[in-house]
Amino acid sequence: MRQFLIGDQAFDDSSPEFLPQLERAYEHKLRPLCLCREPPVPMYIARMDDQFLIKRMPLSGRQHDPGCPSYEPPYELSGLGPLIGHAIQVDAATGATMLKLDFSLSKRANRLTSTVPSDPSERVLSDPKKLSLRAMLHYLWDTGELTEWTSLWAGKRGWGRVRSSLQNAARQMIVRGGPLSDILFIPEVYHQDDKEGISARRAATLAGAKANGPGPRKLMLIIAEVKEFSPARDSQKILVRHLPFPLMIDEGAWKRLNGRYDTELELWRSNEEFHLIVIATFGISSAGIASVEEVAMMVVNENWIPFENIYEQRLLERLSGLKRRSKKGLRFDLSRGQPIASVTLPDARPAPVAFFIIPTNVDEDYEVALSEMIAARPEMAPWIWRVAEGEMPRLP
Repeated sequence: MRQFLIGDQAFDDSSPEFLPQLERAYEHKLRPLCLCREPPVPMYIARMDDQFLIKRMPLSGRQHDPGCPSYEPPYELSGLGPLIGHAIQVDAATGATMLKLDFSLSKRANRLTSTVPSDPSERVLSDPKKLSLRAMLHYLWDTGELTEWTSLWAGKRGWGRVRSSLQNAARQMIVRGGPLSDILFIPEVYHQDDKEGISARRAATLAGAKANGPGPRKLMLIIAEVKEFSPARDSQKILVRHLPFPLMIDEGAWKRLNGRYDTELELWRSNEEFHLIVIATFGISSAGIASVEEVAMMVVNENWIPFENIYEQRLLERLSGLKRRSKKGLRFDLSRGQPIASVTLPDARPAPVAFFIIPTNVDEDYEVALSEMIAARPEMAPWIWRVAEGEMPRLP
């Protein structure tokens, strides 16, 4: 049972008055306070599938008590740590998150080719204090609480819930002076009985991506699940679910996409239950053709939890049956040559657990960074699986 302060009244989340109070607070834009600590921690109310839910404010997870469901493990255990205060800045007064991007949201008239951002390990970042396209996807997934799982949610997370979570997260974010939600398009789950309504809402949302004449034009962001890839004349089609038209990508960018994301594509093709998520900047030509400019991808399992390799997926599968909450760590802009905690169990007892999966052939720098990461967080109990040494160790 949790307690929240709404206005000047405290409510248990199990009390019959709680849900009606949430709806009224949502309408009046009141901010609930979590009473897990003193002073109470500000939160916000999100509307999902006609339900009202209390969500933690961006980057506020460490302010909650470790026993609170809204608590998050240290950001330094993932690729999020280096970005906080630089690429990601929170306005304490409003709770809005300002994001600095290293990709463009406009297209010059003479630019005709799509691009695929390279892996951070393969390039020197001109400004490491900005979010790449991949890091943007990771941050939305993380803020939308889609990196968290408990067996109690089995069968309750489909694309509709994923979409709502991402949209609610985007409403808290500001890019280039405006709400991220204004330029983010996420295909709506198709329902035959609402075909015309879905089409009208899609057209209204995509109006900002259409070319209106010569000169630079604005781009939008899309996040969608890939259905399949298919060849086209001098280009490729990315077919995504719940969208009646393809995203076009030129042949050169397609080849680079296959090279950059060969691991993700291999994992996706290995199991029908896995999903491939694409994020891209795109525009719509005067002829009505949607073409991507920059693109990145991520593979997720049947519970929509991201993973980097089959070893992480095996660990996630083992943990998925627990009623205890687990949280997947994401890489953001860190290279694969740097360690992160693959998963954490924030409310494990007697201490939270950080799971580290060590790939084969790591170098001395990796081992030093891993030791420093573990030593810097003595409150977390480390669990280490060295893949080169054999099967997964016993879970704590």
